[in-house]
Amino acid sequence: METLAAVLWDRNVPWSIETIELDPPGPEEVQVELHASGMCHSDDHIVTGDMPFHLPCIGGHEGAGVVTHVGEKVTSVAPGDHVVFSFMPSCGRCPSCSTGHQSLCDLGERLYTGRQIADGTARHHARGQDVATACLIGSFAHHTVVHESSCVKIHPDVPLDRACLLGCGFITGWGSAVYAADVAPGDTVAVAGIGGIGAAAIQGARLAGARVIVAIDPSAAKKDVALSMGATHVAGSWDEAPAVVQEATYGRGVDRFISTMGRGEGRLISKSLAMTAKRGRLVVTNIHPAAERSISVSLMDLTLNEKQIVGTLYGSANPRADIPKVIDLWVAGQVDLDAVVSKTYSLDEINEGYADMRTGNYLRGVLRYPAAG
Repeated sequence: METLAAVLWDRNVPWSIETIELDPPGPEEVQVELHASGMCHSDDHIVTGDMPFHLPCIGGHEGAGVVTHVGEKVTSVAPGDHVVFSFMPSCGRCPSCSTGHQSLCDLGERLYTGRQIADGTARHHARGQDVATACLIGSFAHHTVVHESSCVKIHPDVPLDRACLLGCGFITGWGSAVYAADVAPGDTVAVAGIGGIGAAAIQGARLAGARVIVAIDPSAAKKDVALSMGATHVAGSWDEAPAVVQEATYGRGVDRFISTMGRGEGRLISKSLAMTAKRGRLVVTNIHPAAERSISVSLMDLTLNEKQIVGTLYGSANPRADIPKVIDLWVAGQVDLDAVVSKTYSLDEINEGYADMRTGNYLRGVLRYPAAG
């Protein structure tokens, strides 16, 4: 079939909206009509080359839609089912999945290839050549074909333009606080970078019982948003943040520091660790450029104060359990997905949406497709 998609043909150029050819799903695959896709910062990392996905590539990994066709071996979903794509597929059988760490499924080794999990070939084609898909999904399209392991079935009453956020950003931020940071009641927390992921981290920390949450972001427009989501203090810069943290924690530093900036910088690791308390934990959620190989920290501080630096992928969450869980929390009013969405766009407005994101006064953009009405 033919459908529309946003394709990246080279680094540092705009997304190109064009007709692509989509093959039918293979035996273990699912064809989905997309209704919405979150505009994650990670897709902009494909543009800059910080994340070296193969090109040409259909962007988008934070999507939700309705199943239209399934392969003969697919058992977990059927035509008509509503699904959220998990950017990390989960097989359920590898050592990571079987021990409750779906965010580290062995199938994730294939993410950068952009080719189908089952046979390593392409289902998406444009201009006479095969096209890769971001995270094996390609949700910047009206239709896509993915492996069954990337699909999480949800209740049909859940709005897909909010459910899509759970395919990456919201679960990543929320899980960074709840799982990777392991925030406990009474803890003090700092969150650096208040985009879609940082906003979710604030909500996760609040729900976990943090008594102090310091939001660090240079955008004055995000101050009230951060406070409305649960932040107790705000700092407008890395220079301002240490004094705010010291005042909020009686000079001890925060128990948990969560870094959720749009683009990580190695030089800021030392500043983050310096604001972290004895036996505290620094959680690095944001993506650093693939070429960045070094950081500078006080190893004396790390050792003598028993501090920890922890990386996390997908917030160390289990998408098959946590996507439905967060939906239930949203329905119960305990997390706010609506507040995370700054603006919606059509597919042909995708470059405008990413230009808005780069202003810094922005949490999350969502692409809504014609099927969403």
